[in-house]
Amino acid sequence: MTNFTAMLSGIQSHSGPSVDLAIFALHLSGISSLLGAINFITTILNMRSPGISLHKLALFGWAVVVTAVLLLLTLPVLAGILLVPALNLAVFWEPLYENISQSAGNLFSLNFLENLRGYTPKYFGCSLEILTFPLCKTFRSIHTDNNSKNLNKSLFSYYFTGLIEGDGTIITPKTLRSPVPYFIGKKQGNLNYPSIQIAFHLKDLPLALLIQKELGLGSLSRKKGVNAYILTINSYEGILFVISLINGKMRTPKIYSLNALIDFFNKTLPLEGRVIEKHSVSIEPLDSNPWLSGFIEADASFQVRTTLSGKYPKLECKLEISQTRLDHKGHDNIYFLNYISELLETEVKKIRSDLPQPQYRVRTTNLKGNIKAKNYLLNFPLFGTKHLDSLDWMEVVDMFDRKEHNTKEGKEKIVKIKSGMNNYRTTFTWDHLQKFYYVKI
Repeated sequence: MTNFTAMLSGIQSHSGPSVDLAIFALHLSGISSLLGAINFITTILNMRSPGISLHKLALFGWAVVVTAVLLLLTLPVLAGILLVPALNLAVFWEPLYENISQSAGNLFSLNFLENLRGYTPKYFGCSLEILTFPLCKTFRSIHTDNNSKNLNKSLFSYYFTGLIEGDGTIITPKTLRSPVPYFIGKKQGNLNYPSIQIAFHLKDLPLALLIQKELGLGSLSRKKGVNAYILTINSYEGILFVISLINGKMRTPKIYSLNALIDFFNKTLPLEGRVIEKHSVSIEPLDSNPWLSGFIEADASFQVRTTLSGKYPKLECKLEISQTRLDHKGHDNIYFLNYISELLETEVKKIRSDLPQPQYRVRTTNLKGNIKAKNYLLNFPLFGTKHLDSLDWMEVVDMFDRKEHNTKEGKEKIVKIKSGMNNYRTTFTWDHLQKFYYVKI
């Protein structure tokens, strides 16, 4: 049984003291309105001019009394229903949710997010002791029961590394503080914060929340203008923890960004004599860990082609990975793609050469490669919405392996499977998150 509500009601789902102070200000405003209403009512009832009874009272006076009475009746109700639950920061509600469980396939507890998806909800998970970046040495993770050493050695770290290299960004400032022009008069510039960010599609919010909970740190925010949530880690201890997870497991040119981040820490924020060691690109076999699973989660697609009309009908199933030939820093992506193509028994092809950003493409081209991809995904499954597409895709691969795609019934079944994959999928289940590398939610 999986409980997503506890994650949303926990302190990591709130943006720090600013929200509490804003709600407290609303309460103070409500109290002032209540006292003002009481003042108007008592004044009109007890301090009218002699001979002015209530039925002789002016219309304006009655309007004031009615408004004051309505305030007395409505403000306490609104404060109790709308504001008090938001103040708890899981202090009141989380003990209750600890004893409530529900199926991961039932997203009832996430339904209230539908009211937030047009805005930018934020979920912060760092200690309130963090006031400035250099002082973050006092950082304490919300989930203190996480064992960093065990997590660093687990399969999660490989999956997480692949996810970062597929849909992540490592941001390193050039200096700790921004330069200050002489005419401003400030002695020091603003602090520059390094950060690590990972993008998740809106449909993958449960996975993003689960990864945030597994890490015990970071913030989730809705990115305006695109269908994505961004998991941002920018605390001192948080970034150090992520570095310990991914250092030595990276395979793409993003390792240069990681090394720049390590250099920033070693030069500007010395760790009491300790130096973070920079590891080289991982040369472990791709099929020995879930790095590729995390990368597929971010940057791959499962395709089923059904062209039954025409002179030459076609039925195909493919796993495809596309990358720009050069990343934003000019590093070539060909090297790690060659390793992936070797595993899938295919080759890297150059596509879109006439466009400003030409690409490389790795695509399975035969049944043997598809079977190898299927066996890998059975050992190291996906956990986002692509997991459901991978299950459908693997079912089609099995049909090709059994030659069922040559029969009329097989073709009809493949067409039906395709009609519910990728962007055509309307039903999502999350029971597979219970197997998220043996994480107990």
